[in-house]
Amino acid sequence: MLQSNCVVNCKELQYCCDMRNNFEFLDLRAFLAVLEFASFSEAARHLNLSTPALSRRIKSFEEAVGAQLIERTTRRVAPTQIGRELMPLVRRLVDEFEESILSISDLRGRHRAQVTLASVPTAAFYFLPRVIETFNQRFPGIRFRIMDLSANEGLDAVANGEVEFGINIIGASREELVFTPLMEDPFVLACRRDHPLAATSTLPWSALQGHPLIGVSKKSGNRAVLDHALAVANQQLALNWFYEVNHLSTSLGLVEAGLGISVLPKLATPQREHPLIATIKLVDPIVTRSIGVVERRGARLSPSAMRFREMLVTEWRG
Repeated sequence: MLQSNCVVNCKELQYCCDMRNNFEFLDLRAFLAVLEFASFSEAARHLNLSTPALSRRIKSFEEAVGAQLIERTTRRVAPTQIGRELMPLVRRLVDEFEESILSISDLRGRHRAQVTLASVPTAAFYFLPRVIETFNQRFPGIRFRIMDLSANEGLDAVANGEVEFGINIIGASREELVFTPLMEDPFVLACRRDHPLAATSTLPWSALQGHPLIGVSKKSGNRAVLDHALAVANQQLALNWFYEVNHLSTSLGLVEAGLGISVLPKLATPQREHPLIATIKLVDPIVTRSIGVVERRGARLSPSAMRFREMLVTEWRG
């Protein structure tokens, strides 16, 4: 339990808060989680608390500060002016405390600490490296074990406890898993630069009819997302899925060879100017897949995994 028996004079916050009551570290995490998710129910699920228990945490912290920190109505959850000013200070306190805990673990053999996660291959290639680099700079002794799996295999790995959490697409819904979205990844067309469809930057889905298409297996999560979205949009398209592959990288190889055109997530396409392949936006409808964090409902992450998960959310939502 954290206890403050002194007056905290925060010049940068331009007010003085007298915190003479006891409050716990989880009260600080509860405050940040509610503002991060803008929802008491989502924050409670993230912290593995009931909503009433979370509300009690917030009330306890507000009593310690001596002011209302969060406004809660039927339509929104938002910080008060004091809550908004207090947020960066609380974030620093939480960061410094958690970094201190990890530093202490260093003295006790931190070289054994490891973050184990499952990721769809496109996210593992384009999504994770930047965050891992930042994490390694702050916590250099923590190792990573990354399983690059298909969407369905990744969900299985999280569900059976083989990994602590995963980066996945919301192609399947399971009651025992919790999905926290991070970003939307649109499906685009990839074709050779000398293909007739490469002359424009935007195309409707109907323009793909009559062309041999390279697609991923019907069993894949990406194909499930794509087929479902087109069905919901009531698109009666006669698409010629001529080639079927298991990996998105294979479809790009076939495109480069001039064997057809491919529909695939933008993250799976070349991120820099490619000499042979053009990427074209698809509309009518715009189809996206949600990439996010998948966790076992009610499971508690290790300190290292929890810190990395929070860094992922901050990086890709901010």
